[in-house]
Amino acid sequence: MNFDLDDEQQEIKRTAHEFLASRFTPSKVRELAESRSYDDGLWREISELGWPGIAIAEEDGGQGLGMVELAVLLEETGIACSPTPLLGSVGAALVISAAGSDEQRAEWLPKLASGEATGSFGGFADGRSTLFCDLPTADVVVTLDGEGALIAPATEMDFEPFEAIDATRSYGLVSDAAGERLPADVDTGRDRLAVAIAAELTGVAQRTMEMATDYARERQQFGRPIGAYQAVSHRIAAMLLETEESRSLTYYAAWTADAEPKSLPMAAAMAAARAADTGWEVPASALQVFGGIGFTWEHDLQFWLKRGRVAGRMLGTPRNHRERVAELSGLRSSAAVPA
Repeated sequence: MNFDLDDEQQEIKRTAHEFLASRFTPSKVRELAESRSYDDGLWREISELGWPGIAIAEEDGGQGLGMVELAVLLEETGIACSPTPLLGSVGAALVISAAGSDEQRAEWLPKLASGEATGSFGGFADGRSTLFCDLPTADVVVTLDGEGALIAPATEMDFEPFEAIDATRSYGLVSDAAGERLPADVDTGRDRLAVAIAAELTGVAQRTMEMATDYARERQQFGRPIGAYQAVSHRIAAMLLETEESRSLTYYAAWTADAEPKSLPMAAAMAAARAADTGWEVPASALQVFGGIGFTWEHDLQFWLKRGRVAGRMLGTPRNHRERVAELSGLRSSAAVPA
């Protein structure tokens, strides 16, 4: 059995890596982060590549590929830490595709697939709003609440922009849940969204591990590269283990979404829990390899560190995801799972 990416998926990975590396250099990421903005010209290029519609069905105006292909793409956006509205758009589209009515799908999915419209997603429960990804720039908003999900044009949402520690992405907080109810399978849409976020977090971990490894090879202390010392080399080895665990769980969950849907809820919860931890712990370990300088605004590492922290909490904490694993496996009743 072959567990590697197929030729088409490898081509998506290569194209995405080359494009993002050339367009979102560290200096460009810094420029956009400091201005807290997106580059409209780069978004047009991304849209022309068909990325916003990669996992949207052909009959809805998308490319009709699968969750594995989307995971490949989003891992690369995590590696680049690219400031774009892509995650908000594909995240909203995943939920609309799974749970929207025919009318809701027809109204929004072709626009999201082409990049003509951008999307946002977030949660609202017990009178409290989570951070809504890409809300200030969005055209359509999906709100996950205790009863399912709602969809509304962004112009109908009462919200305030919010400056999170992650300056590479725009966020907002809503005052109330609003919009039409999505009538179909919200749980599947949310699980697919969790896998998408896990893929980006895996990319964040991969890039920061590479940064730490390169630094450990170059930085000399007492006449030797610091990577020659066990305290550093063991830390980097642990970073590799965490990153590969996150990647393995994420791609398995992406595969189940299309090939074995009954396994998706458990796989998505496991991937979300591991990736949320990994997206924070690996950059934090890289910070230790750099000796603390990585947290300063002048160093690029802090952009990945902060993105990993915020993205890892978009759909709940790692504990929330582990509690769901326990519930799905029968180790804990749903009544005991915190909201």
